[in-house]
Amino acid sequence: MSRAMQSLPASYFDALYAADPDPWKFRSSPYEAAKYEATLAALPRPHYGSVLEIGCSIGVLTRMLAPRCGRLLALDGSARALASARRHCAGLTQVDFAQREIPRQWPRGQHDLILFSEVLYYLDEEDLARTAALTLRALRPAGEVLLVHWTGTTDYPLSGDAAVEGFMAATGQALAVMEQSRRERYRMDLLRLA
Repeated sequence: MSRAMQSLPASYFDALYAADPDPWKFRSSPYEAAKYEATLAALPRPHYGSVLEIGCSIGVLTRMLAPRCGRLLALDGSARALASARRHCAGLTQVDFAQREIPRQWPRGQHDLILFSEVLYYLDEEDLARTAALTLRALRPAGEVLLVHWTGTTDYPLSGDAAVEGFMAATGQALAVMEQSRRERYRMDLLRLA
């Protein structure tokens, strides 16, 4: 399996969603359900004023996260995924969606939590470093970052471990590690602005 050398474009994901509206089985997979439950359990605060979710896909985790947010801005590069996410989260007035490709279309604003669930390994090293710098600027004091990434073999630009370690290296000492855990197929890293 050859690894992609550059960040994967929105067209890559639109093609996946065109072939299958739920290509990773977010709505039906017991693995995904357990991972989402662990993701929510890892968040130390019961409520966050402002949350930025990068790579919301079809909105399954977005819907679960929304009750703990005063405002939740959910981003995805795929128009198809966002259309599904909007339907899935209809009626959740605290949730806004935007079609953006990070890092070049990073949104304005500051947040108490930025969530990267299964997304950083789609970036190449240069875009990963830019994303880390933008994350630091977008965090409120004591803001948190939660990284959740598959650790299996992929053909993405980075492995899950390389993406997380590269992100953490790019933020230097600005983010303190609050908690790290590894499950059979994924890792979870909770960081806080020092």
